Amino acid sequence: MKMEQFYYDNKIVKKFIYATILFGVVGMTVGLLLAIMFLFPNLTDGISWLSFGRLRPLHTNAVIFAFVGNAFFAGMYYSMQRLLKARMYSDFLSNLHFWGWQLIIVAAAITLPLGYTSSKEYAELEWPIDIAIAFIWVVMGINMIGTMIKRRERHLYVAIWFYVATFVTVAVLHIFNSLSLPVSFLKSYSVYAGVQDALVQWWYGHNAVAFFLTTPFLGLMYYYVPKAANRPVYSYRLSIVHFWSLIFIYIWAGPHHLLYSALPTWAQNLGVVFSIMLLAPSWGGMINGLLTLRGVWDKVRVEPVLKFFVVAITGYGMATFEGPMLSLKNVNAIAHFTDWIVAHVHVGALAWNGFLAFGMIYWLVPRMTKGKLFSTKLANLHFWVGTLGIVFYTLPMYVAGFLQASMWKQFNPDGTLMYGNFLETVTQIIPMYWMRMFGGVLYLTGMLILVYNIYRTLRANAPIEDDFAEAPALVAISKNRLKGEKFHPWLERKPIQLTILATIAILIGGIIQIVPTIMVKSNIPTIASVKPYTPLELQGRDIYIREGCVGCHSQQVRPFRSEVERYGPQSKAGEYVYDHPFLWGSKRTGPDLLRVGQKYNDNWHFNHMWDPQSISAGSIMPGYKWLFDNEAMDNSDIETKMRVMQTLGVPYTDTEVANARKAMAKQAQGIEDNLHADPDFVKSYENSKKVSAAKGEEFVPMSQREIVAVIAYLQRLGTDIKVKDNAKNE
Repeated sequence: MKMEQFYYDNKIVKKFIYATILFGVVGMTVGLLLAIMFLFPNLTDGISWLSFGRLRPLHTNAVIFAFVGNAFFAGMYYSMQRLLKARMYSDFLSNLHFWGWQLIIVAAAITLPLGYTSSKEYAELEWPIDIAIAFIWVVMGINMIGTMIKRRERHLYVAIWFYVATFVTVAVLHIFNSLSLPVSFLKSYSVYAGVQDALVQWWYGHNAVAFFLTTPFLGLMYYYVPKAANRPVYSYRLSIVHFWSLIFIYIWAGPHHLLYSALPTWAQNLGVVFSIMLLAPSWGGMINGLLTLRGVWDKVRVEPVLKFFVVAITGYGMATFEGPMLSLKNVNAIAHFTDWIVAHVHVGALAWNGFLAFGMIYWLVPRMTKGKLFSTKLANLHFWVGTLGIVFYTLPMYVAGFLQASMWKQFNPDGTLMYGNFLETVTQIIPMYWMRMFGGVLYLTGMLILVYNIYRTLRANAPIEDDFAEAPALVAISKNRLKGEKFHPWLERKPIQLTILATIAILIGGIIQIVPTIMVKSNIPTIASVKPYTPLELQGRDIYIREGCVGCHSQQVRPFRSEVERYGPQSKAGEYVYDHPFLWGSKRTGPDLLRVGQKYNDNWHFNHMWDPQSISAGSIMPGYKWLFDNEAMDNSDIETKMRVMQTLGVPYTDTEVANARKAMAKQAQGIEDNLHADPDFVKSYENSKKVSAAKGEEFVPMSQREIVAVIAYLQRLGTDIKVKDNAKNE
């Protein structure tokens, strides 16, 4: 049999490993900074691009797409070539994928701190970057499928099944969730509104976790754990069941993020049912991974790579047990909006993704440099420091979550809330935030140990070069099933058919959930009193989105006595019909704002946004002083915004669009007039006029500044429903 000679492309793997390490340090450093800002909320006082609301999406994107994404690509490019006995289809596409992805990360790192965001969780990047993501993702897919077609190994190993499912599903999710109408180069509005937007977003958001943080790393697990253990995968049959059941069921589970919300009950219940079913395939994968280590547990004591893998797989098992449990309505009623969810997410991210990536890097780099790891002791130290970091991060967050939930729901004997002031529930959990910060310090320290260890390994060994390999060419055989050949072994030699079937498997759940919610109008009953936002309120809403307020404040009142008592009437689906995008939120670091309109006067909001601690002693909300700057608010695109909203079905008239700036000026002047009721405001306002005159600066009236638009938006929230309720009582 004639052998063909070729080279495995190690240079692309090297590039992705370096990027993984770099962005791991960056993403974790930003995460630690955010943890510190819970304790020192005014740490970056007055610096808009370093505010909590803008840095939070930077942290999530850096960890998910930069750190975990690059780790997946590194592991995929190394393993795929060897499993298929072929160099990647195109070196050009490989490098285009690498540099394109890094440019996307840099674009995110620039735009998110500047406030360019869609506000959708894990999908915050604006439309030009979304298009770039889709393009680069397709580039990766072409390279992947091209390599499968020119392979020298007949059957596709289980790891490759998961890579294919990742490519297909992420492409579908990203495209459908990112559909929007541009207003300008870095501003757009989601084509979906309210309930529909929420369903599509969490169909994406949950499955971004499933198909970007889970399935690709399961593929890596199926390759690197057997390699590190020098053992075959425990069960081939279990891997088949694990793969197909997981990708089919996962796609249905998104609605469990929206329990007790305004989402139709049938969609919520569908999400719950499939979430519970997820436990079986998830734990099937965990068992398959851990039992692969049978017979080599003695090595785990001394081999740091195996240590990392064991904790990673265990973390996967813990997170995937907790996910179905959290989807139970009675458990979700406690956990949702609390720090319990933060703990849940970080068990997956820190243990499953982080530790699997670390183990893979420690295994890959010595082999690619034809040498040994610089220090096994340092790698073991990294393991123990990192493990302690996970413990110190997650356990306090679980405690904080339970404490928050119990305090929110407690009543006095007279029927009043025991903790009527939301701030009381915040101050109680500050000690847990200190422990969380310490856990973050430990985990980042472990990452820095890895940086040093890998650096010394690279210095001590040979440079990373392409590996020589040889294998016989793949001999063509029947396209049909051979005599006695079972279906799945046949499918494993048919990459196109495998891709098509995986696509069908993930589309079924999405179609059944999404299409009825979008198409059936009865799902979203209209409410006559709900009107579109005024131009000033729309502008204020966009500023609210820009500042990332949705990261700490929800706008969704669930049907619990405690929430109705604290916030007001339960949310109704018809309230959100003009919300492009929806702003229901997923965490209550601060109170819900759905019914905050007219609850406080304009001066209260003015002072609260300037210095929250002056209004609420002990508040951990930062000030937003740049909203008060002596600069006129940019209203140049308000007409364009309203026309886009018209296209999306918001009933603005052409007259309202033409007179938008006049309407803005009138409403803004009314708010400024209200502010003059406060003598302190009058005094500071007159003084600021004098300061501007002394500096020779043009003085911008308060009515033209951004803070007034934010106040207008906050004062509008929930008032449409209040109007209806008041009408009923008359």
